[in-house]
Amino acid sequence: MGSSGLKYPVRYEDPEYQEQHSSLFLGKLLRPLEEVLPPGVTQQDFDLAISEFEKAVGKEHVSLGASLEEYVDPYELWENEGKRKMPSGAVRPASMDELRGVLSIANKFGIPVWTFSRGKNLGYGGPAPRLNGSLALDLHRMNKIIEVNDKFSYAVVEPGVTFTDLYDYCVKNKLRVWPSVPSLGWGSVVGNTVDRGTGFTPTATHHQHICGVEVMLADGDVVRSGQFAISNSPSAHLSKFTFGPSIEGLFLQSNLGIVTKLGIWLHPQPAAYMSCSWDMPNFEDVELIVEVFGALRRDGLLPNTVYVSNIVEWLGMTGKRAELWPHEGPIPDWRLKELQKQLDFGYWNIKFGLYGAKEVVQAHFNELKRIITKEAPASAHRLQGHIFSGENDVLLEATSIPDPHGGFFVGVPSLWSLPMVKYRLPKEDGAGIGAHADYSPIIPSSGKAVLEWVTTARKVCEAQGFDLFCDFFMHERHVIFVNMMVFDKTNPDHRRSVDTIFRNLYKEGRKRGFSKYRSHINYMDLVADSYDFNDHAYRRFVERIKDTLDPQGILSPGKQGIWPAKYRKFRERL
Repeated sequence: MGSSGLKYPVRYEDPEYQEQHSSLFLGKLLRPLEEVLPPGVTQQDFDLAISEFEKAVGKEHVSLGASLEEYVDPYELWENEGKRKMPSGAVRPASMDELRGVLSIANKFGIPVWTFSRGKNLGYGGPAPRLNGSLALDLHRMNKIIEVNDKFSYAVVEPGVTFTDLYDYCVKNKLRVWPSVPSLGWGSVVGNTVDRGTGFTPTATHHQHICGVEVMLADGDVVRSGQFAISNSPSAHLSKFTFGPSIEGLFLQSNLGIVTKLGIWLHPQPAAYMSCSWDMPNFEDVELIVEVFGALRRDGLLPNTVYVSNIVEWLGMTGKRAELWPHEGPIPDWRLKELQKQLDFGYWNIKFGLYGAKEVVQAHFNELKRIITKEAPASAHRLQGHIFSGENDVLLEATSIPDPHGGFFVGVPSLWSLPMVKYRLPKEDGAGIGAHADYSPIIPSSGKAVLEWVTTARKVCEAQGFDLFCDFFMHERHVIFVNMMVFDKTNPDHRRSVDTIFRNLYKEGRKRGFSKYRSHINYMDLVADSYDFNDHAYRRFVERIKDTLDPQGILSPGKQGIWPAKYRKFRERL
């Protein structure tokens, strides 16, 4: 039950997760929900459609009116200004047949649906639709773990399976795999993967480890990719090779179909793991960090993501900003230096793991130490490596690794980073509503380029009285830089500042040829506009496919700036 007495579906069997979900969505509105119809649909036709949806999935799995509180963006910037994105209703199918029935009804009445798995794409819109009035198509009840194979280290899951569900299944069945998990375990494996989310173990770049998808198209037809398209193939999830064009990529960040099953590779449970950390004291040290670790990522010494965060992000985990700097404006450098010393942090803090045979892991670390001693002798003593291994040739159990060394670096999910959204709340307990947004460009893995970018980003943030609150993920040839804007949703100055920061970062990124790797629904058209080669030929190409596969335009119109012909007039004019 919600605070208003309305009944809401149970999202999570885990009481902690359910409580946190309710805390995030319920009782946090700044103004009452508005009723909205799908574009071009009359109230009479909408009522008829709802009655058919109720027959298709059960009346208790359709929501309307005030019970849609869980289907709006809990971090929406423009809620108070009357610009909140709202669904007209919500429907929750539990099977392929029910999903096919929902799409049939949506086609019949011309009702667009906004598809999501768990709605936990926080900071990017959550479950809210890009097109106002779309029907929320909530897939959390399609939550079967079809298979986990520990010999070949893969899983096959439906959209409603969370990272925690997958982890618990592997533990319960004593399977010798470590799933990759992002910083929060309550999100969907499918949803995160097809939105190009990342984790921290050697299979951290989730979308690069997809192997075989099943997709339902707008007309209810079902297609599979790769070897998964061969009936009963033993190689269904073992090889990315196919015969003819590969189609998985068409369904990443896509509105061309609905991914209903996904095969994803997992990391084999290793014999040993080393928790590694290093830090550097000065803002300008980011150039050296990127040059050193970029080379090590490319030559394979470090085979997985290197996670780098600045001091302010770590402060977000330790307390409210008002308790650390109770003044307006960004925290000055001298105060940050005090906090670094007090907390024994660097300005930049680097974390990563090494996985495999104990002797190999140790050899990798020894070589890393030699390189860092050569490149940064004054800070070499700050390099730390804590090794953990199974005994007597037994594989290492992830749960045997204590904090702060384990957690998501060994595939153990949690909700550990949720408190950071409270960073900009007032000092008084219970005041304000914590929220965040971000700007996350893809940048070349060049020390000079990253230093220039973080210098620019800091100026943009500080011009609005915000601290540079950031991290970045180092891949072989690029970094994904996540500039977080943590704010109090009840504070109108904060909301305006966050929008200004985003738009100014976008302008700076556009000048440099950078673009975000994913986007909040409010900025999807803006970000899509960056892909401008040959008069936006990419967008025109995908929209031609969209109009062929989904002539009624019912599947998530406007997602990633891809609009079907029927709704193209809703594209933001830039």
